[in-house]
Amino acid sequence: MEQAIRVIDSHTGGEPTRLVLDGGPDLGLGTAAERLARFRDYHDDFRSTLVNEPRGCDAMVGAVLCEPSSAECVAQVIFFNNVGYLGMCVHGIIGVAVTLASIDRLRPGLHRFETPVGVVGVELRSDGHVAVENVVSYRAASGVEVPVAEIGLVRGDIAWGGNWFFLVEEHGQRLEADNVAVLTDYCWAIRKALKSAGVVGDDGAEVDHIELFGPPPTEATDSRNFVLCPGREYDRSPCGTGTSAKMACLWSDGKLLPGQTWRQGSIVGSCFVGSIKEAEGGVLPTIIGTAWITGESKLIVCEDDPFGTGIRVATT
Repeated sequence: MEQAIRVIDSHTGGEPTRLVLDGGPDLGLGTAAERLARFRDYHDDFRSTLVNEPRGCDAMVGAVLCEPSSAECVAQVIFFNNVGYLGMCVHGIIGVAVTLASIDRLRPGLHRFETPVGVVGVELRSDGHVAVENVVSYRAASGVEVPVAEIGLVRGDIAWGGNWFFLVEEHGQRLEADNVAVLTDYCWAIRKALKSAGVVGDDGAEVDHIELFGPPPTEATDSRNFVLCPGREYDRSPCGTGTSAKMACLWSDGKLLPGQTWRQGSIVGSCFVGSIKEAEGGVLPTIIGTAWITGESKLIVCEDDPFGTGIRVATT
């Protein structure tokens, strides 16, 4: 017996998104947060099947659409990666918008999507760019010092941008694509130290994204970043939720004004253009980027395949 899953793949600034069109799990009724919990508790094999090897890769982010609970929204969207689930994913929703447009399921204009952490606005522009009005973002703590084995004391900010981030400016690392292995080990050590020290976000949430910042390589951007995601894989894009968290920190420090443009470069050279509006509890970020379709396929899962549900990633 075979299971068939129809997907379309895209990349946003180099970071892949795999959108499920047919063959996904029945997540029942409810909010996006309720459906995510049902996905995690009862259908996690589908997540691993879709994004882990041998059908996926550690950098892959998957997306499943559900019927919205609000008539103002076009869909609910749940994002997941090689080890679990994401509250929000800006690069992913840009990929979803461009993908839906490619199959005539989304027209240029302003649309709203429900996510597990809130409703986001998605403006699909006629030139192919997508502007995402993300959830309210804010800095929860500044100047948090954490002792990290073999590194020493690391100082950073804890901020929310749809996921939880530890943002480090003074790290002494070389932010270049040929230094990814060193940067990965450095950020992973920080993440383990945060967990050991009990450093968490609001309501005890794990701070599972580590973000390093450095000066821009060219005048076309304001900064370059390196973002290590929860599955120990780095973000090829500038990370939209991370850029949202960064802009919230800049605003808190008086270094970014409402309406002012922030151009965030990634470790591979792609760029998101961001700006903010003041909002209750923080700022409302807008991130502009675009995506490209990379393939459309039917994934096959054979009942007797020993790796049919994917090769799960260990991240201890």
